[in-house]
Amino acid sequence: MPTYDAPVKDYKFLMHDVFDLQQYNALEPFKEATPDLIDAILEEAAKITENVFQPINLSGGEEGCLLQNGVVTTPKGFKEAYDQFREAGWQSLTGDPEYGGQGMPMSLGIALNEMMVSSN
Repeated sequence: MPTYDAPVKDYKFLMHDVFDLQQYNALEPFKEATPDLIDAILEEAAKITENVFQPINLSGGEEGCLLQNGVVTTPKGFKEAYDQFREAGWQSLTGDPEYGGQGMPMSLGIALNEMMVSSN
C-alpha cells in the first residue's frame, strides 16, 4: 500500500532559512506567524495529510464520485475526511481574520495545499 511522508523538515528549512519569514513580521499576515507556530502548523498539516487524506487515496481512485438522480456521492471516507479538515479550521488558514480566517501567510497555505495534493 502506498504511503505519504510529508516533507516537514524541508518546509521548515524553506520557511525559516530560505524565505526567513520572520523578516516580514511587521506585515499583517506575518505578525502571528512565529517560528514555533509555523512549525506547529506544518507538523499538524503533516498529520492530517498522512493519517487522513493519504489512506483514502485508493478509494478515491477506485470508486470515484457518482452522480445519481441529481445527488453526488463521494468515495468512502471523503466526507469524513473533509469534516475533519473543516472542523480543524484548515480551510481558513490563510483567510482574512475579519471574515473568520486565521490570517496566516500564503506560503503556509501553499505548503498545506502541496501536502494535500501529494497525499491524495
